[in-house]
Amino acid sequence: MTGMTAGVVWDFGGVMFRWQPLDLVRQVMPQRAPDEAGARAVVAQVFQGFVPGCDWALFDQGQVSPTDLAGRIARRCGWRADEVRRLIDAIPPHLEPQAGTVALLRALHAAQRRLFYLSNMPHPYADDLEQRHAFFSCFADGIFSSRVGLIKPQPEIFELAQQRFGIEPARSVFIDDHPANIEAAHSLGWQAIHFQDADQCGQALRQAGWL
Repeated sequence: MTGMTAGVVWDFGGVMFRWQPLDLVRQVMPQRAPDEAGARAVVAQVFQGFVPGCDWALFDQGQVSPTDLAGRIARRCGWRADEVRRLIDAIPPHLEPQAGTVALLRALHAAQRRLFYLSNMPHPYADDLEQRHAFFSCFADGIFSSRVGLIKPQPEIFELAQQRFGIEPARSVFIDDHPANIEAAHSLGWQAIHFQDADQCGQALRQAGWL
């Protein structure tokens, strides 16, 4: 561990950026999701819990294109590929920054904490986020799943983050909204905060001495 330091490692979707898939599918696919129950069914069919090996996980790993993904989901669900593609293309504008979390990021940056991101994110979404948001300058480095061919909660992506960022997991904190990712981080010796909202996360960071 010689030379390794401490850092705060952020997830993006549902943490730094809005991620409300029920609202999204009701807006983009009202014919499939006329009510909350219908929206939940569509979310389950499309995203399959993001488990490794599923269609969306392959997209997150950079192994399939948006066109390929739309075809896969359409065939599996018995839908038209064009309606699935509209949903895929609607996600970048949906991923708007969450003001409270961005404020935490900037406060940590002002406190000279080392900041990183570790995000399951397909190529087109990653490119879009980098181009649109100036607060990326707060990060010392980051990993998008599609650029390394790995996804959370695979242990390999956490090990890569540790090596690439030069941080010691036991002295660092990982922030994510997905329980499986938190469990994976804990199993590898990371400190972790299960993100619920910016207020809860900020309180946890203050209690741990980061702010």
